[in-house]
Amino acid sequence: MSFTKPNLPVDIDPATWTTMPRWQRLQIMTRHWTDNGFGTPYGVYVLYVVKIAAYLAGAAAVISLTPGLGSLADITAWWTQPIVYQKLVVFTLLFEVLGFGCGSGPLTLRFLPPLGGFLYWLRPGTIRLPPWPDKVPFTRGDTRGPVDVALYAILLISLVWTLLARGTGGSATAHGDVGLLAPTLVIPTLTALLLLGLRDKTVFLAARAEHYGLTLIVFFFPFVDQIAAYKLILLALWWGAATSKLNHHFPYVMAVMMSNNPMLIPLKRIKRMMWRDPENDLRPSRLPHLLAHVGGTTSEFVVPLYLVFFAPSNGPLLWVAVLYMVCFHLTIASTIPMGVPLEWNAFFIISLFYLWGGYGDYRVTDIDSPLLLAILAASLVVVPIVGNMLPHKVSFLPAMRYYAGNWAASAWCLRPGVEDKIEANVTKSSALANRQLAKLYGPEIAEVMLDKMLAWRAMHTHGRALNGLVSRAVPNEDDYVIRDGEYMAGPIVGWNFGEGHLHNEQLIDALQRRCDFAEGDVRVVLLEGQPIHRGWQAYRIVDAKTGVLEQGYVEVADMTSRQPWPTPGDRLPVRVTMSRLQAAAP
Repeated sequence: MSFTKPNLPVDIDPATWTTMPRWQRLQIMTRHWTDNGFGTPYGVYVLYVVKIAAYLAGAAAVISLTPGLGSLADITAWWTQPIVYQKLVVFTLLFEVLGFGCGSGPLTLRFLPPLGGFLYWLRPGTIRLPPWPDKVPFTRGDTRGPVDVALYAILLISLVWTLLARGTGGSATAHGDVGLLAPTLVIPTLTALLLLGLRDKTVFLAARAEHYGLTLIVFFFPFVDQIAAYKLILLALWWGAATSKLNHHFPYVMAVMMSNNPMLIPLKRIKRMMWRDPENDLRPSRLPHLLAHVGGTTSEFVVPLYLVFFAPSNGPLLWVAVLYMVCFHLTIASTIPMGVPLEWNAFFIISLFYLWGGYGDYRVTDIDSPLLLAILAASLVVVPIVGNMLPHKVSFLPAMRYYAGNWAASAWCLRPGVEDKIEANVTKSSALANRQLAKLYGPEIAEVMLDKMLAWRAMHTHGRALNGLVSRAVPNEDDYVIRDGEYMAGPIVGWNFGEGHLHNEQLIDALQRRCDFAEGDVRVVLLEGQPIHRGWQAYRIVDAKTGVLEQGYVEVADMTSRQPWPTPGDRLPVRVTMSRLQAAAP
């Protein structure tokens, strides 16, 4: 593998690549994935390692500016002070909402530039996606205006202001410290984040408000309650993620992720062990099932349970549990997963040392505020339950369905010329990914690389369903270019992180208003996540001009029995509830 060039199949001709049938291209690319993963150049991995280092060093340097805390050279003397964790939360939220965290870099189809974030959300005229435009006053429309830019600027300024603030209220512990942040400091941040989120759900999700925004609210309560609440928030995130992985999708995620693990690049034999047959049956073998549900899900239930409720305040047993969870998050980060939630995992690791290494004697049962418990219960219990039962209503982030393979997703079928029309009529901070890649490798290699992205999608269960539904959406696949919804959302809304609700009908309608596509120019297959209590996933086929053409359900069992490439004449079994597609009748 080269430092700058991608690892692609050697026996293909880029000049004629797009003339091959799509199923054949997917077959080549998915088979190549089993040995090589995404084929990312080494330089990209170095970029992400540098980014994590910048996050850690930047956080430490900025926090050390707190008056009275001490210099960066004295970090071992002040890292457990109460204000340190507060400022780490604020810094991380700022890092994410600027666009430097999750959803940045080449593994999210961002090349030139490698991020969206502030480049997009400070630019009037870009697309915004309000979550409830028909219910919340003053949020209608899909164009970013001065109010949206001002709210985003206020959010950034308030975060920086809070980071530079001094501690107040005297020592929060018996050991002596510089105090805590004044709770009033985060009021502008929370207000701006809430108002901005009502006008554009993209920014709210990018800020990881379900975690860091909730943690800011905890600042309003006494310090003992804060530590207990921080621990409960982490417990809920662990358990929420573990619960969402109790499905048939997660072993596919594990197999795909391990095949892409840069630590296993020289160990192709181990990568091949993830699949029943790395050539002819690309369904997970028993090994990823074991890794997923024993090494992953079971650990994420049991070890946090022990840490939060039963671990001693100090001693070997506590540190075994802490170090186990540190290794758990290091393992996730080491795979450099698509979407790259690297700083989030780094935050968990720091939290483990801080909350249990520094405050192991503070228990979750020490919470004294009924109001805080009510806020935590609503955010950490009620919202995830609703989100898992009604995945079409709640983003996978507040629903805590993290990297479980059970996400909303979409496949966009575009006639030639559609992408040119988008480039000409949509205000963006960057070009579509094929244009970005073409500047680096040329247009032919760009298309080959984008098919590797489609291969990644195809190897998951939802990708197998999408591939089976495309033939229902368009009469002839050869007349269309197939793009993943993440490819569309990234440059068009400024952020993408596997959230399919950022590239559903709302984005389709926004593009239609700007581009006026003809009927049949843009057909989109939308697949919702699986409700936790059901065995199916809902789908819709939408034409940008005429609206919903078909909707129905796909059984998860049919998704898991398929290969990632749709063979000629193959028909995915579906249960149609409405259809205006004569040619696609089952």
